[in-house]
Amino acid sequence: MYRKLALFISYLFQPLLIPTLVFLYLIYGATHLVKVSYFDNRFLVAMVFLTTFIIPLLSVVMMRLTKNIGSFHMHSKEERVFPFSMISLFYMITTYLFYLKFRIDPALLLALVVITISVIILTSVTFFWKISAHMTGISGLVAIIFAIALKYPSYDYLALVIGSILAAGLVGSSRLYLNAHTPGEIFGGFILGFSICFSAFYWLL
Repeated sequence: MYRKLALFISYLFQPLLIPTLVFLYLIYGATHLVKVSYFDNRFLVAMVFLTTFIIPLLSVVMMRLTKNIGSFHMHSKEERVFPFSMISLFYMITTYLFYLKFRIDPALLLALVVITISVIILTSVTFFWKISAHMTGISGLVAIIFAIALKYPSYDYLALVIGSILAAGLVGSSRLYLNAHTPGEIFGGFILGFSICFSAFYWLL
């Protein structure tokens, strides 16, 4: 039962879903911040979901079918290098296209930029260390919520801050329970995602 719960949490907060969750939060949870919208909000969320989740996921599926990776879990760091590199490329293309083709709010563009930077650094680290992608992703979301809450104290973000921290705790505990990572890899992933996203949103937004 506990294993199934841990797997459910891991799938629910799959790293590729984090950009979509960030956009949902910024568009619908931080409405005072995201003001410029030349496109329908649902269209923007759908485009982020397509380009940062569906397309990269299909590429990973193809890698599995062609046996370039042994499993979707990618247990070793060597197995992660190629798919992570491809995902980095997809994210760079997505960020560039959103910057070039879509006139989106600066907060949304900043989110794509810092997420892409986090993925690139994660991929670089993966050459040497099997750092947790799950924790890098969820800690980035925590950092963005936390940074906005600190910068705009007149808005009540307490529930979101607490909820995101609890979600990060659940994700970290699930990855440890599944023996997917060591505590050091979990902590390293959290520091990576949090430091990059918090710094960008606190100082540049």
